[in-house]
Amino acid sequence: MPGSGFSRNPSSASDVDASSTPYALGDFCIDEYRPVKVIVIGAGFSGITAGVRFPQKIPGVHLTIYEKSGGVGGTWYSNRYPGLACDIPSHSYQLTFAEKKDWSAFYAPGTEIRAYLQSVADRYKLERYIKVNHEVVHAQYDEHAGKWHVRVRRPNSETGVIEEIEDNADVLVTAIGALSRWKWPDIPGLQDFKGELHHSAGFDPDDKTWQEVAEAWKDKKVGVIGVGSSALQLVPALQPRVQKLINYVRGKTWLAVPFATNAFKDMLGREPKKAEDYTFTPEEIERFKNDPEFYDKFRFHLETEINSIHSSTLRGTPMQAAATEAFRANLHKKLEKRPWIAEKLLPDFPVACRRLTPGPGYLEALCEDNVEFISEPIKRVTATGVETADGQHQDLDVLFCATGYDTSFQLPFKIIGRNGLDINDRWKPHPVSYLSVAVDGFPNMFMSLGPNSAVGSGSLLALIEYQIMYAVQMTAKLQRERLRSVEVKPEAVRDFDQYLEAYFPKTVYSDKCRSWYKMNQEEGRIAGLWPGSTLHALKTLSYPRWEDYNYESADPVQNRMYWLGDGQTYNEKTLTGDRAFSLTA
Repeated sequence: MPGSGFSRNPSSASDVDASSTPYALGDFCIDEYRPVKVIVIGAGFSGITAGVRFPQKIPGVHLTIYEKSGGVGGTWYSNRYPGLACDIPSHSYQLTFAEKKDWSAFYAPGTEIRAYLQSVADRYKLERYIKVNHEVVHAQYDEHAGKWHVRVRRPNSETGVIEEIEDNADVLVTAIGALSRWKWPDIPGLQDFKGELHHSAGFDPDDKTWQEVAEAWKDKKVGVIGVGSSALQLVPALQPRVQKLINYVRGKTWLAVPFATNAFKDMLGREPKKAEDYTFTPEEIERFKNDPEFYDKFRFHLETEINSIHSSTLRGTPMQAAATEAFRANLHKKLEKRPWIAEKLLPDFPVACRRLTPGPGYLEALCEDNVEFISEPIKRVTATGVETADGQHQDLDVLFCATGYDTSFQLPFKIIGRNGLDINDRWKPHPVSYLSVAVDGFPNMFMSLGPNSAVGSGSLLALIEYQIMYAVQMTAKLQRERLRSVEVKPEAVRDFDQYLEAYFPKTVYSDKCRSWYKMNQEEGRIAGLWPGSTLHALKTLSYPRWEDYNYESADPVQNRMYWLGDGQTYNEKTLTGDRAFSLTA
């Protein structure tokens, strides 16, 4: 039983008699830590944060970050589609320890975010730890050794031939994200299309920018299927660059009024006519760079504003009603030229039931003369275009499917825990976790952006940093107290599950709407979102509840204080280093 070494219950007074059982002190100092190996899967925001924090906080850590793609950035490396941009303010979409003061726009383009992530990796010299083009294909926990054995697929450095290598670690951190595996929509005839066929998440411009690729489409007819966050960026990006654009929209959605725009226009002193120009001027960028007080104040106000809208996600609140009215009014105003589109877009489910995105420029693009909005269901894709259910056919040269990701939480590789348990089996019919960071039966494994990790309001990056620091704190305990394993208790997972089930019915997320939050279902388990606000998540993850875990010692000694060692610190023993740290602690 995990933790049995620390749960021996005395049956008589003699069992607690210190003289009844021989005991020898450890031959090590209390801070003479054993080496710890950590493997991180993924080099996006989470993996990069891990690459910074683990070496900072874990003495002598041996860290390896495996990334299947050819560079760092995660979803920002793999996504290159036209119009790709951040959909929350850039100044709230950066790491707390790596400020960027020269964002080009309020909603930064994807290329800039990718460059930012690379700059963080360069600043902290993370190439020491990151191995790109290395895909983890299998991970299994060895109960006897307390190790994770990991198989990795990579091209041979000399021949280029694909091979598999093995590695092992004391701690495994999954940092792969919920939205990392795109899939084609289930539309008859899709693969029969003879023109250019792209999935938004799979669009590859090779060594060009998307703008350079789009030069070839200026006399083309282009179709975009979808009305999710990717489609809302694709349509306005492509509209001025193509002869004709057709947006196929099956579902309905709310489009948010761009987030934190009051802080944007008021603090920058924007005139009304420039309030929706979200590109920063050279003068504004220079002010951010050269006026630290203004920059800090701007960022503080943005962060405060996006962390002040949580009640809009709760049923029947004044903020939910106000958001509904504001978004409806904005939709009708922007679609004055084509009011019938508003009736096709306006949903009967509440604001935020599906993922909200502002989609700057989308509604304006729908009103342009070269754009056609089709809400009739698609019957099939033909070799030359799309046929809708009403029998109409639209000829197309290029077709984009902006139709989302696999959100089943079924991983594309096996993670095997205790007793041969596959995490994909553990996560049927839906994923379960403890505070989104751990799963019972999977010792020494921690997750960033696992189940119930996304946020309905606020910045996801803050949550990522706290999830990684949670894993760091657990690893520090494992190292400091000479533990073989730390494993969350099943009853703690059960209790968090009960909390989830009790929390979400009071939110708009539980209303009937198809959403990736519900694993792309209209109704059912909310598997994507944290059960509370972003600030609530940060408070929750700040300090681990140690009592929710079972522990196994790495040493064959039945004494929980064995980790105290020989009664001294390493600096005292060697008369080196800081021996007055209490003065600055």
